[in-house]
Amino acid sequence: MSPHDSSSGASLSDQLAAHIQVAVAQAFARGEISGDIPSSITLERPKNRDHGDYATSIALQLAKAAGKNPREIATILQVAISSIAGVSKVDIAGPGFINITLDRASQAELVRTILTSKSEYGHGRALQGVKINLEFISANPTGPLHLGHTRWAAVGDALGRVLSAAGADVTREFYINDRGRQMDLFGQSVQAAAQGKPIPEDGYQGDYIADLAKEVTAANPGISTSEEFREAAYRVQLAQQQKVLETFHTNFDVWFSERSLHESGAVEHGVTKLREQGHVFELDGAVWLRTTDFGDDKDRVILKEDGDLTYFASDTAYYINKRERGFDICIYMLGADHHGYIHRLKATAACAGDDPLYNVEIMIGQLVKIMEGGEEIKLSKRAGTIITLEELVEKVGVDAARYTLIRYPVDTPMVMDIDVLRRNTNENPVYYVQYAHARIAGVLRNTAELGISSGLEGFDPTQLSHNRENELLGALAEFPRVVAGAAEFREPHRVARYLEELAGVYHGFYADCRVLPLGDEPISAIHSARAALCAATMQVLANGLELLGVSAPERM
Repeated sequence: MSPHDSSSGASLSDQLAAHIQVAVAQAFARGEISGDIPSSITLERPKNRDHGDYATSIALQLAKAAGKNPREIATILQVAISSIAGVSKVDIAGPGFINITLDRASQAELVRTILTSKSEYGHGRALQGVKINLEFISANPTGPLHLGHTRWAAVGDALGRVLSAAGADVTREFYINDRGRQMDLFGQSVQAAAQGKPIPEDGYQGDYIADLAKEVTAANPGISTSEEFREAAYRVQLAQQQKVLETFHTNFDVWFSERSLHESGAVEHGVTKLREQGHVFELDGAVWLRTTDFGDDKDRVILKEDGDLTYFASDTAYYINKRERGFDICIYMLGADHHGYIHRLKATAACAGDDPLYNVEIMIGQLVKIMEGGEEIKLSKRAGTIITLEELVEKVGVDAARYTLIRYPVDTPMVMDIDVLRRNTNENPVYYVQYAHARIAGVLRNTAELGISSGLEGFDPTQLSHNRENELLGALAEFPRVVAGAAEFREPHRVARYLEELAGVYHGFYADCRVLPLGDEPISAIHSARAALCAATMQVLANGLELLGVSAPERM
């Protein structure tokens, strides 16, 4: 086995699993095992490293169909796995678990893979050829983006990066809710502020309305009607949303206007397509979609008695539009109050003739609470409502805000403590990870000054045999699997938690394994090998932070 062939694009565990798969298939061919050949082999990293570098329960999985004791199956496979190049020991434990230990030189070849692959290390091909539409902010262009949008701005962007790293063709989409009564109230509110009149009782009250009124009237001296104010303020507010998202390292490929669905005839087209599928019916003068056929709690009105289209009509047309643009999977990232959308969107997909279990996914994000000085911050100074994205960034910076929002599963409420995020201590997770990267950069500056190579020239993997080195190599080997899991389960927080663990493992390695020579100690191959291991660790930290849209500083 060449367990770290950088040209293969596969992680160590994937390559080892592939070799074990061959060994299993050969045992079937020889008649030693019967039943169905498994489609894949699952490897785990034992918590106790005395139990080896990898473990598999494949013998237990095969035993029943083969009519053999699991340990008997394990014994059959033990010889074949032992013959794989790079494997130094194979043990059978418990009822039939197979524990595999790699020789240290083979394990250390991972350094070569990482330093050769560079920014591509951790990327895979599991989603290659899959076109994904990722809609992760849906907002009215009537005010600043608030904290709920901020969570999706961070998590959605990170998810897009992770899905791309897994090989998917990802389009990041912002859905502009630029139609309906809220837009009219917005225009009336800006007009009132510009003309010195009271803002409508159900209008927009934030200080930003006065700022918009000044900007709009300055650019359009003859403006007078609420429609004119609405359109001018819409353009200004949307541009401000785009600007603040850009400073937050969140970029969209498509800004999709709800209006365009109606102006282009896409809504009527969507209704026609659904009618052709046989799920549209008329009742009491209204047009309905029979979503109850596919698990929704009630059928949905598309066209009301008075001839007005419902918001649901826009939702169905938008989904059909996405599919007709060629997307295989449509991911919707919605707020905590949108649970009702799950059944109706999946039912819409089914009504359109799609597979609701594959073609559409809905993620619901829970609320974020901001604490400062021991108290919850509830109001925005500028918007008059919940704190805005811009205000959060002003308090803690882009990196701390993004990292903290991403590191928690989106389906759980979270608390952001501003005081903790301002501290340059290890209790601040983003500082802890970034400091590890900066610390390694400092070490590598020192090795360069001493003439110690941290590259692959003369790199000798046999030098890396210390338990701490083995532990760090094991952690680095997990990165591709972590990225693949984050993509598969739509959980970018896995990358953040991995980086924190990797930083901790590196600090343990650095404490016990001297990278720089002491005093007059001569420079040797061990110093170069450890410097290369440091460089590989720094690369993986940088790759992980890049997936989160967080910077990797070289000095702190």
